[in-house]
Amino acid sequence: MHGPASSGWLLVALCAAAGAYCLLRLRGSAEARDRRAAGGEAVMGFGMAAMALPAAVFTPPPWAWAVYAVVFGAVGLHALWAARGSPHHLHHLVGAGAMVYMALAMAGSPGHAHGHGGAGVPPLTGALLLYFAGYVLLTGVRLVPAVTVTAAGPAAGWADLPELARACRLSMGIAMLAMLLTL
Repeated sequence: MHGPASSGWLLVALCAAAGAYCLLRLRGSAEARDRRAAGGEAVMGFGMAAMALPAAVFTPPPWAWAVYAVVFGAVGLHALWAARGSPHHLHHLVGAGAMVYMALAMAGSPGHAHGHGGAGVPPLTGALLLYFAGYVLLTGVRLVPAVTVTAAGPAAGWADLPELARACRLSMGIAMLAMLLTL
């Protein structure tokens, strides 16, 4: 979503850092369920970073938006299949759907200009904005420490800290909001 260069670079850095941390979680997690979630989040983080590159640096060819749509469509199908066992994957499904929507919107816009030519926010964009705003608020509240804080222990590494995973999800939710706002 090619907005101003400074905000684009901030989104790229935020999403790439979140994707990199998710790769660490993917490698360090013992449970298969956590590894699958971390893998999906890594794909989302790196995909969002690629889509947020400022246009002055890289303007993707017209076919690239179709590739984004196919990749995130596949991620969405995987999330739908995984949602049978974990409701958290429903969020991955919504995120992948939002990425497909943004890729198709960018593919259909002449010269990759933003806006839809009409007045107001399209209903799907508005619904996604509301969803991700709620997700960001809920995830932010979950980061507030409880009355008793337990230490992770000396054996815990970066990939084993649940508050970092929540912060990663929060940052990607905020980035999704920013990308939807520029649509």
